[in-house]
Amino acid sequence: MKHNKAYLFIILILSIQFISCENIFEPEDENLGTMDRIYQNPAFAEGLLMTAYIKLPTNGLSFNDLATDDAVSNDESNGYRRMATGQWSAQYNPASLWDSSISAIFYLNKFISVIDTVTWKWTDSELNRLYKVRLRGEAYALRGLFEYYLLVTTGGIGGGGELLGIPLYNNFIESDGNFNIPRASFRESVDQIYADFDKALEYLTMDDYGDISSLSELPEGLEDIKSVANYNLVFGKDIVHRISGKIIKALKARVALLEASPAFSAGDIVLWEKAANYAAEVLDKIGGISGLDPNGHRFYNGSFIDAIDMSKGKDQKEALWRNAKYSSLSLETRLFPPSLYGQGDVNPTQNLVDAFPMASGFPITDPESLFDQEKPYVNRDPRLSLYILHNNSVLKGENIQTGAGGGINAKDSISQSTRTGYYIRKLLREDVNLDPVARISKDHYSVHMRYTELFLIYAEAANEAWGPDGVGAHSYSSKDVIRAIRKRAGINQPDLYLASVSTKEEMRELIRNERRIELCFEGFRFWDLRRWKEDLTESAKGINISDSNYTIVQVEDRKYDNSFMIYGPLPYNDILKYNSLIQNKGW
Repeated sequence: MKHNKAYLFIILILSIQFISCENIFEPEDENLGTMDRIYQNPAFAEGLLMTAYIKLPTNGLSFNDLATDDAVSNDESNGYRRMATGQWSAQYNPASLWDSSISAIFYLNKFISVIDTVTWKWTDSELNRLYKVRLRGEAYALRGLFEYYLLVTTGGIGGGGELLGIPLYNNFIESDGNFNIPRASFRESVDQIYADFDKALEYLTMDDYGDISSLSELPEGLEDIKSVANYNLVFGKDIVHRISGKIIKALKARVALLEASPAFSAGDIVLWEKAANYAAEVLDKIGGISGLDPNGHRFYNGSFIDAIDMSKGKDQKEALWRNAKYSSLSLETRLFPPSLYGQGDVNPTQNLVDAFPMASGFPITDPESLFDQEKPYVNRDPRLSLYILHNNSVLKGENIQTGAGGGINAKDSISQSTRTGYYIRKLLREDVNLDPVARISKDHYSVHMRYTELFLIYAEAANEAWGPDGVGAHSYSSKDVIRAIRKRAGINQPDLYLASVSTKEEMRELIRNERRIELCFEGFRFWDLRRWKEDLTESAKGINISDSNYTIVQVEDRKYDNSFMIYGPLPYNDILKYNSLIQNKGW
């Protein structure tokens, strides 16, 4: 944990992007930032908030799938590969969000403490008020989100058998203050997150940011605003990428799902109902099942990204919350096969490939699936070829050969080749060119939350609360959601396998598999396995292909201890430094 002075130095450095060129080059106090500048200059003050946005872990892709049975890396130094093969500890934890989350919470606490002190707009008292309303709402929402990140990564069973959560930092701690804060209980921690989200919703009473055309459209709490222009300046379309009321409501569903999951609850139906209801509150606003984006499973496709034009109100329907577009070729550099000048770093496993059903919807283990081991990629769920490059897949017009004789793309050919017989296709833009003589980058964006995740939250929670066909207070069931997702994916209709599912247990297995497929490589499975208390030691498998012979082989063992590693550790140094912190059992 860092002290106050160190935080402020970083704040002022990061905030320089908000200062005009004139101010940058104007010598003042030898150009060194002081605390007074935060109070006097709204650009510096907002730097506290923007630093929290910068620290969002979903600004990039973690590929923590590499620490599960879904993927392996061909990079021996990859942190998740090292974790999965026995090196995960309180001293070595690449999955930790402890430092970044606590740092973000401290920035936000400081920001909350100065909001009323800073004059956000000297020339207009109404604008000044509007800025205070929005910024305070954003700050509480982000604090709740970072508390969630702490909880999902470190919540667990303490040495005394109690279910513990996180230290609760409700106020900024000065450099000479007490940082030795004990962990609250898991229940208290969840309540704190909800309290912050609810506090944020007192200020962000509108679901979405966007321009209004008349005062009659003003949201609750701002009915006395006199200027449409002022409202649009502060709450209009130009800030759509910031956290909003609808996003907060969706995040409450994510927290509720964690709260209800087996690792943190003993099957409390009320908790499952809460998660389903929170998810439905947002989904109902887009029409429920009818609001499912027909192209949502291809949200990363270049044509959809290029079609985004916020000036014309054209956005990505699938993205509930996303970053602004940026031009890049780094993802393709990391994931393209070596023949396309990529590093082939993240290799899907046979385990994940086997999770994709047949196009009929039947799992390949079901006798009615008619799965042919000699033609393993024929008549499969279309998402398999959409998300994973297998032997004879075509990418950028090139046939990718991963079997024997396939050149540098073949399994284990060179250090950049696949170790499993598979490469990633999902998330990549085929129109990126890595050829050194004709390099072309393209627009991408990072997704903080997709609507499909929210549909899957509802499906999981509704099934646990009301069974496969129950609807609670809503108009659609868990089975309705999964039917719509599978139909969108291209599963043959009618979906006979889904129709055969009748019990909560069967539906649970199907939902978990659909979540595995739909959200693969987006950073969910590592923590999904843990909140479900599933076996963590399933070894990663691959495929050897020679002529028409397909042989499944072991690629990498998973060395976890199921007795305690469903929960992550607190950092070893912080446990040593602060005697009030209790480590999770086993670490």
